[in-house]
Amino acid sequence: MNVPPPTVYVVDDDDSFRQAVSRLLRASGYQVETYPSAGDFLFRGPRYGPGCLLLDVKMPGPDGLDLQSALGTEQHSLPVIFVSGRSDIPIAVRALKAGAVDFLTKPVRHQVLLAAIEHAIAVDAKTRSCRERLKVLRSRYESLTPRENQVFAQVVTGKLNKQIALDLCASERTIKAHRAQVMEKMQVQSVAELVRIADQLLVMGQ
Repeated sequence: MNVPPPTVYVVDDDDSFRQAVSRLLRASGYQVETYPSAGDFLFRGPRYGPGCLLLDVKMPGPDGLDLQSALGTEQHSLPVIFVSGRSDIPIAVRALKAGAVDFLTKPVRHQVLLAAIEHAIAVDAKTRSCRERLKVLRSRYESLTPRENQVFAQVVTGKLNKQIALDLCASERTIKAHRAQVMEKMQVQSVAELVRIADQLLVMGQ
């Protein structure tokens, strides 16, 4: 599957800032889309490709924090870098607590801006990789039969085949066969791996 190159979405009501940043980022090899307001950005619809969002704090209409909050409800939201015309510690703290990866103050030095964007895109790539991994694990888990699901749940608590057989009113040989199927379907070689997968599935609400 071909993955599109990262796109930096610049949302800022300052025309000169948008133009300058757009030139810098394109010269650095990024795709760029610019928007003069949060509303214009939202009107385009959700973005599913890799990238990040370079977002001004103060804008007419919904501001940057409002947009961050709105995007936080999306399943595949982009990493956010805030830029502000003035240093405002309370706003910076609020933005970072809400998940922003950085908070920069204008004027931003080119090297600082590019480093922040590189970091945000790396965060996005890691998030996407984890999401794909969890998708694969969920698919494997859903391939288990109801009985194998029961055995899976017992195995990851550390129970032996004899104990599981007693709990499930089955023979130890039958439990051993189910356990082998669970290991094969989940594509693991050890109980420790199975426990890690169970923890990941629990986090994702499986």
